[in-house]
Amino acid sequence: MQGYNCLMVYNPEMDRLLMCRRLKEPYKGLSNLVGGKIEPGEAGMDAAYRELEEETGITAADLVLHRIMDFTYYLQDCYVEVYAGRLKHDVTVAGDENELYWSDLSPDFFDMTLYAGEGNIGHMIEQVNMSKALFE
Repeated sequence: MQGYNCLMVYNPEMDRLLMCRRLKEPYKGLSNLVGGKIEPGEAGMDAAYRELEEETGITAADLVLHRIMDFTYYLQDCYVEVYAGRLKHDVTVAGDENELYWSDLSPDFFDMTLYAGEGNIGHMIEQVNMSKALFE
């Protein structure tokens, strides 16, 4: 079963979320969270920090990631580990895989015409909102 990760990076005030606009399929043109594949034999947390640095330039020195949930897709033979973290300070993000941007938290993240993941991004944001004390 192939593993993936999905990374929710909040700014220090926790009022903006790092997003990307997908440049390729799946979900080309839609906004998504950053993330990627977990390599065979690689620990999930190690993969999360590796993908974060590869896609954004953000390192473990900039934030602490917390594993908040997993999704298992039996029909697609894959699973997704979801991590969230709050930046310790402002950072400049840089990556060439997708177009990176900071989103405020007011959009309807359940809108599948704008956001990837069949509504999962909205669900994940709500889970973080219910557990904000973890990030203080």
